[in-house]
Amino acid sequence: MKELKEFTIPFVGLKIGEHRFNFEIEKPFFEHFEYDEFQSASISLEVLLVKKATLLELMLSFKGFVSVHCDITNEPFDQPIDGSYRFVVKFGDEYNDENEDLLILPHGSYEVNIQQYVYESIVLSLPARRVHPGVEDGTLKSEILEKLEELRVKERTEDIADAPDEDGTDPRWDQLKKLLTDK
Repeated sequence: MKELKEFTIPFVGLKIGEHRFNFEIEKPFFEHFEYDEFQSASISLEVLLVKKATLLELMLSFKGFVSVHCDITNEPFDQPIDGSYRFVVKFGDEYNDENEDLLILPHGSYEVNIQQYVYESIVLSLPARRVHPGVEDGTLKSEILEKLEELRVKERTEDIADAPDEDGTDPRWDQLKKLLTDK
């Protein structure tokens, strides 16, 4: 996958210590990953890079909203999201990203691309079930909700003939018991 240059952080000229970077993430970022579940997105991302002598520590903090469809009514709504993710960048003989919290770059590298970490941390911070706030508090009026209410299973009323006697036995079982005693 092609790297987005705006998410490539050159660290070679930075002094040892903390450095902050800010990004605004919108829908085209997710389209780059062919992720189309968002109608729109507005997320503020702050990256804290702590440069040390032999490694880099990166802390991603994001907050904003994504416009998604409700899983119950299919109505669009803005899902608030916020979260953070921390990982370490070390240097070794070859590139290795098998461990999710550790990225190994080859010796001599001068920049790190964080786009995959940003994408995964945002997508994984979304709730598994997306429910419109109007459904939870009962303020949303929707044709789908009305149809679901109409089709909801009502309390079943049993026939009077099949109702249990005063002694608590069901007359249908009494008929079956007679079969056992009519030998």
